[in-house]
Amino acid sequence: MLDRFNRNITYLRISVTDRCNLRCRYCMPEEGVKLIRHEDILTYDEITTFTRVAVDSGINKVRITGGEPLVRKGVTTLVRMLSEIEGINDLSMTTNGIFLADYAEELAEAGLMRVNVSLDTLDPEKYRYVTRGGDVHAVLKGIEAAQRAGLRPVKI
Repeated sequence: MLDRFNRNITYLRISVTDRCNLRCRYCMPEEGVKLIRHEDILTYDEITTFTRVAVDSGINKVRITGGEPLVRKGVTTLVRMLSEIEGINDLSMTTNGIFLADYAEELAEAGLMRVNVSLDTLDPEKYRYVTRGGDVHAVLKGIEAAQRAGLRPVKI
């Protein structure tokens, strides 16, 4: 596959949910947004089928995103399904890191290779303000858990 500048497209970003456990000021209005109905979201089988087609067309890097992908039930199952697709050289996830401490080991075992963690500040008060209630210490624990689990690199 080529983009409009005739460059090879090798990267696929898959948003697995529009839901998020935070309400960051730059991302979501305080009152929230209209969410996609559950039945309108692609199933893991549908995502895997589409990804196989994309890999057959030259994709070799896949990033799982959201919303916050770790709020989608069974997301480690999807990671395992995608990791079994021959031709994917880089399987990563972008997360806010809040739940990463709970999932890092399982994600690594399922085949996730690396994570990108969105971290706006290390200052707990500012983090709470920006995210409307998030806990920066939970993110830091998630980053440490990702490193222990062997997810490399952990990008911030």
